[in-house]
Amino acid sequence: MNNSKREAAYGFRLQSLDLLLDTKSTDRKQTLLHYIVSIIQEKYPQLQSFYTELHFLEKAALVSLDSILQDVRALERGTEAARREFSVEKYNPVLQAFLSSNTELLQSLIGDGKTAQDVYDSAVEYFGENSKTTPPSMFFPVFVRFIKAYKQAEQENEQRKKHHVLNCDAPTTPPKPEVMGNKVSMASKLPQMDLIAELKKRQVSPLVREGKDGAIEDIITALKSVPFTARSAKRSSRLFCDSVFSDEI
Repeated sequence: MNNSKREAAYGFRLQSLDLLLDTKSTDRKQTLLHYIVSIIQEKYPQLQSFYTELHFLEKAALVSLDSILQDVRALERGTEAARREFSVEKYNPVLQAFLSSNTELLQSLIGDGKTAQDVYDSAVEYFGENSKTTPPSMFFPVFVRFIKAYKQAEQENEQRKKHHVLNCDAPTTPPKPEVMGNKVSMASKLPQMDLIAELKKRQVSPLVREGKDGAIEDIITALKSVPFTARSAKRSSRLFCDSVFSDEI
């Protein structure tokens, strides 16, 4: 708002009130007007009902002050023509009755029109606008739209607060431990059961394949019968070979 490239802003145009709804947050859920409403509620609560001081805005927005003043001037010209006519025909009772009954009323209308123009000019100038370029049909609807948007922003802020409180107070439902535990235990036991089954299969199947002539059994028997040597703690390879080959022969 106070741009560094320009001078300090001492106010804003009334058209900026409509732009408060166009400036939105990053999540597109909150506008600048929502923020202003929340600030007023928190720090300036005495200003919350400002719109109660503005009366007859909707009716004033429907009035064309220029048309009213033109009608008053037209009545003034017509009354002046009737006076000229009466000056020619002084004994005309109709003109005499018309002028006597409506002259005072016309003066009241002229005074009211002048008062309305002066009051409107001062009100427009108070808000920094020009009464010549800002007719009532443009001036008053700005306030009507702003008050409507302000009330709606108040309601939306209250709904957002209630929704936030409900989400904070709502208890979180934890998952059932038994069901989750069974699922986890069964999921973890499946690979273990497969591994145990595979080990059992390998234990049942013979690890040493026997030869057709029983050579493996003879070797095992020879290993059991041949003693270890004292020095090398090894069996005699000669005796071992002799025993094996002698059996084969």
